[in-house]
Amino acid sequence: MRAPAPSNAPSTGWREQIAPNEQALYAGYAEQFAQIQSARSQRWGQGRTLHRKQLAAAHGSLEVLDGLPEWARHGLFANTGDHEVWVRLSNGGLDRAADRKPDIRGLALRVFGVDGPSALGNGPARSQDFTLINQEAFAFDGSAEFVAFVAAAAQGNGALLKHLVRRYGLLGAPRQLGKMLKVAAKTFSGFATEPLFSAVPMANGPYAARVRLLPSASNGQAAAGAKADWAADFAGRLRRQPLHWDLQLQFFASEQRTPIENASVNWDTPYVTVARLMLPQQDTASAEGQALAQQLEAAAIDPWQALAAHRPLGDVQRARKAVYFASQQGRGAA
Repeated sequence: MRAPAPSNAPSTGWREQIAPNEQALYAGYAEQFAQIQSARSQRWGQGRTLHRKQLAAAHGSLEVLDGLPEWARHGLFANTGDHEVWVRLSNGGLDRAADRKPDIRGLALRVFGVDGPSALGNGPARSQDFTLINQEAFAFDGSAEFVAFVAAAAQGNGALLKHLVRRYGLLGAPRQLGKMLKVAAKTFSGFATEPLFSAVPMANGPYAARVRLLPSASNGQAAAGAKADWAADFAGRLRRQPLHWDLQLQFFASEQRTPIENASVNWDTPYVTVARLMLPQQDTASAEGQALAQQLEAAAIDPWQALAAHRPLGDVQRARKAVYFASQQGRGAA
């Protein structure tokens, strides 16, 4: 299948701004997340710090489209063809809460059959991983603000309120809390019907881009009552029909419009479709489906498990590198 007609080439003028003390800061974040993970694992069993509740798992393929513009053809998107994929759906929270509870929703995608050096610099890449959420931009400017919020939230509502007052003041705390509640309570109709976003950038060769999964109209409309059980909604659709999405890239234009380091700014550049994700009809409750779910529960889908051509960019992504590694160590999955 051919991609839509290309527009003008994007800018290559992006730059990362790396503070001299970042590694020490990120090591501290990793330790905080390891402690949170350990405490939660005592309650819920071994699992991730965030996105602990896995909802569903599925397999399928990603077709890289023909006719992409030269500036899109890098890394995974350099050559037309199909790749095997695994998909993990999750709620974003620290606990295994009911689906009706406001939360971030996540889709993690592992693409196999890639060819090229790893973003981690440890030999060839084993896969190209994407982690997507139902928010187009990150809720915080950077990693320091986010880690402080998660650490406070892990101690309960009282500790979270104290943290908000200390960080934002008596007047700013209610505004910040309202902002976070609005993010978590964003309307969500289901994984088959809602767009999902990387929210933070990665490299695409010499360019920088964010990622979006846009559902096909053929996936159907939102179903009443789906929010009571996101897994049942998704699994029911897959039993009846295949599901499709466009995988799109949104490219850097300028530091003002598309900042690399400030993750809370929503980029305003157009998306370009570069691939199609297809999940064939399947029964996630079958023996095969449950075996895949167990594999994905034990796996560490990590945006740094990637091709060097798609190296994660920006403060939040660099902090993830340390935090994900600590989380994998904590689960024995490093």
